[in-house]
Amino acid sequence: QVQLVESGGGLVQPGESLRLSCAASGLTFSTYAMIWYRQAPGKGRELVATISGTGGTTNYADSMKGRFTISRDNAKNTVYLQMNILKPEDTAVYYCNARRASGLGLVYWGQGTQVTVSS
Repeated sequence: QVQLVESGGGLVQPGESLRLSCAASGLTFSTYAMIWYRQAPGKGRELVATISGTGGTTNYADSMKGRFTISRDNAKNTVYLQMNILKPEDTAVYYCNARRASGLGLVYWGQGTQVTVSS
């Protein structure tokens, strides 16, 4: 049984930082690429960042480059999203996603964690 449990969301002011975590269980963690998505009210789901199974390759959406950092600790079965210089437009529910690089097998989602950036 695969579970992804996100945490770390909350309310912060513009310019502040937040670190999200997604703890995975029930899978061979290092064989899964991990992806952070976000979805703001009334908007579609947006890809935020990706990281390969061993952490060697990362990618970011243009609006997050230089502000957000994705990382993983395979010993802890956890992926992180460090978010700096947060802006009101970063307000969204953030989801983590796990998928095999082969594209085979199920794709797993966390429950989401709310990030609100407001003064």
